Amino acid sequence: MRMTDTEGKIYVAGHRGLVGSALMRALKRSGCEHRLCFTPHSETDLRDPQAVERFFEREKPAYVLLAAAKVGGIGANSRKPAEFIRDNLLIETNVIDAAYRHGVQKLLFLGSSCIYPRMAPQPIPESALLTGPLEPTNSAYALAKIAGIELCRSYRKQYGFNAISVMPTNLYGPGDNFDLEGGHVLPTLIRRFDEAKRKGLPSVTLWGTGRAIREFLHVDDMADACLFLMDHYDGDEPCNIGTGEEVTIADLAERIRKVVDTPCTILWDHSKPDGTPRKVVDCSKLLSLGFRVKLSLDEGLRSTYAWYDQHRDSLRGI
Repeated sequence: MRMTDTEGKIYVAGHRGLVGSALMRALKRSGCEHRLCFTPHSETDLRDPQAVERFFEREKPAYVLLAAAKVGGIGANSRKPAEFIRDNLLIETNVIDAAYRHGVQKLLFLGSSCIYPRMAPQPIPESALLTGPLEPTNSAYALAKIAGIELCRSYRKQYGFNAISVMPTNLYGPGDNFDLEGGHVLPTLIRRFDEAKRKGLPSVTLWGTGRAIREFLHVDDMADACLFLMDHYDGDEPCNIGTGEEVTIADLAERIRKVVDTPCTILWDHSKPDGTPRKVVDCSKLLSLGFRVKLSLDEGLRSTYAWYDQHRDSLRGI
């Protein structure tokens, strides 16, 4: 039975974050607004098993989209690995276990493409999982996400619980974290170039060499893909979500500089890490099911900067 065709409650864990808020928008577009259930973080800390238990007992959701996570860029992952592995392990363990015990019909776990080995074959197929060493700069976070995948597999195998895992590529869009210390590369580049424009700075210095290759997916395309997979996928293996369009960080920076419309020069600090040399996911499985993304990278950059420009003064980390 398809989630979007039934009347059971839908719980979006982490509904205020980048991913969770996009899922909320997608569910509202699908006519499911009246079925949503969620609670403020101040009332339900998902790291607390008793708080999670009380929530599931009270709300009794039929479907769960597990988007809650502690996330951050290379800098944050390098400085706080214990927090990244601890908090994410607690969140996913508590929510997946409570969902099973309270009779949830289907759960979707949001992983990350950083679960794959640093030198995985490109584009990265789902079968590359656990075939080599992880990228050291975010291995703690990646291991927590791998544990979430195994939780879903294990609860499916032992209890018959319908839990699926999806692995989106690098995400961006409205509601992102533009904090220079804790944010991912794309939103921090938007903020750096916007500040250069407003302050009249002659140059912006960025980490690494600019040669690392990435793939970026607008968060609204990701949310649509998640709802599609809740209705069309019940497999044991993870399913990648991406665009197939790759770009170097240097090219991304130049595109963002043009969108922001600042004449500043881009400099590169080669003493800083690039992270994984290349990371593009193989989306053959998703494509075979019939899903296609809608937004190009350039369209997404323009709309994301427009959103940032409108909300700049109220954003976290600004």
